Amino acid sequence: MPDRRQSPRDKVIYGGVAEIGEHGASRDCVVRNISENGAHLEFSNDVRLPKEQILLTIARKGRSVLARIIWWRDNFVGVAFNSESSSELPGSDLAERLRKSEKKKRQLQRRIKQLLEG
Repeated sequence: MPDRRQSPRDKVIYGGVAEIGEHGASRDCVVRNISENGAHLEFSNDVRLPKEQILLTIARKGRSVLARIIWWRDNFVGVAFNSESSSELPGSDLAERLRKSEKKKRQLQRRIKQLLEG
């Protein structure tokens, strides 16, 4: 069977985090191999994934990329990196996520204050 990959993959064992929901839901995974264009991920058990895309963060590579799911079987998933995000995402993505986190933190602090005063 011919290999359909655009670039060769390197065998690795990197820890990764797949953000799988629009509300920041995430799952830890292991990156089993990686190339410029995609990766093979392993989750600890069967995982429900969105059909469109996931945000994959690989701390060891200092990289966060948008990836679309090409195939999955049990707890193994093959992803292709979106062409516009094949390199590191700009810092604005991390800055945006931090702003959302800080906003949620302020909302929770206000709610706690209301509950304590009420």
